[in-house]
Amino acid sequence: MELTDNLNIKRFAPLITPAQLKQELPQTDAQSRLVAGSRKRVAQILCDRCLGRIVITGPCSLHDDKASLDYAERLRSLQDRIGDTLLLIMRAYFEKPRTTLGWKGMLYDPRLDGSYDIEQGFRRARGLMLRISDIGLPVATEFLDPIVPQYLADMVTWAAIGARTTESQVHRQMASGLSMPIGFKNSTDGSLGPAVDAIKAARSGHAFMGINREGRVVIAETAGNRYGHLVMRGGIGGPNYASEYVAFARILLQKAAVPTGVLIDCSHANSDKDHRLQHVAFEDVCAQIRAGEDLIAGIMLESFLEEGRQAMRPADSLRYGVSLTDNCIGWPETERLIGELADVVAAQGRK
Repeated sequence: MELTDNLNIKRFAPLITPAQLKQELPQTDAQSRLVAGSRKRVAQILCDRCLGRIVITGPCSLHDDKASLDYAERLRSLQDRIGDTLLLIMRAYFEKPRTTLGWKGMLYDPRLDGSYDIEQGFRRARGLMLRISDIGLPVATEFLDPIVPQYLADMVTWAAIGARTTESQVHRQMASGLSMPIGFKNSTDGSLGPAVDAIKAARSGHAFMGINREGRVVIAETAGNRYGHLVMRGGIGGPNYASEYVAFARILLQKAAVPTGVLIDCSHANSDKDHRLQHVAFEDVCAQIRAGEDLIAGIMLESFLEEGRQAMRPADSLRYGVSLTDNCIGWPETERLIGELADVVAAQGRK
């Protein structure tokens, strides 16, 4: 008989189940309270901007445990200083969608050497989430592979569906069953319509194939996610953070009967992929909020300890606190920008 199956598979390797990973790295009561409480706060802000704004900030992707926890400590200290006008959530991105090839993130290649020890990647990713939570910070991530949420989602306060996957039926179905608010990014061409469609699709229940905590293939039936929302990140045609684009988003969301606010991603196409321009988008959004714009529920930044990025090299020769993927702003600018937004939101609250 002619072979017709798995012709391009080199091997199948066993993988730890979600239940085994959670037993090995369990969530504590304090961590579960932090996740539940911060999810509730995000949902409240998405529905009522009088309650503050959300800031999702951190490295493009995590690759260094020590530097990531250093950043988390600084962000927690900043949260203590600015009070509750802003909810600071740390980016903890472990999967990186690639246009062609490149490092796919800590989850897939935790040793940065092409060994693809995915099981170790899950351990490091979950372990980092637990330690960031112990510092007192909620975390945000992007879900790319539909299997991953069973391993990590209980630790996630906010999740993104990226510009490349917003139109994917698989990801819309997955989002309908996730337990946290989900931000759908506009398409890479800048179109808002597909993301609005995704929000509507994820609000409905679905039935689809997935895995359970024991790693068995199952049919998942979902109730729908009420807290899907639009993330505006610019597109091929340029940025979309300005007031006219926010006004257009308001019209689209009203027509679709979507009640949630929007987040503005100050990186990616909204800064022409130049980290030195993130502040331009950020300050424009601050000006809109100062002028009374109430659709904007929050802002996203790509930020790390040091400015810029570095090329892939052996882990022991990397520069400390510098991004391995997209360019990031450094900590001093991060601190300044977040302080500026906190002052703007606090002033709005006093009016």
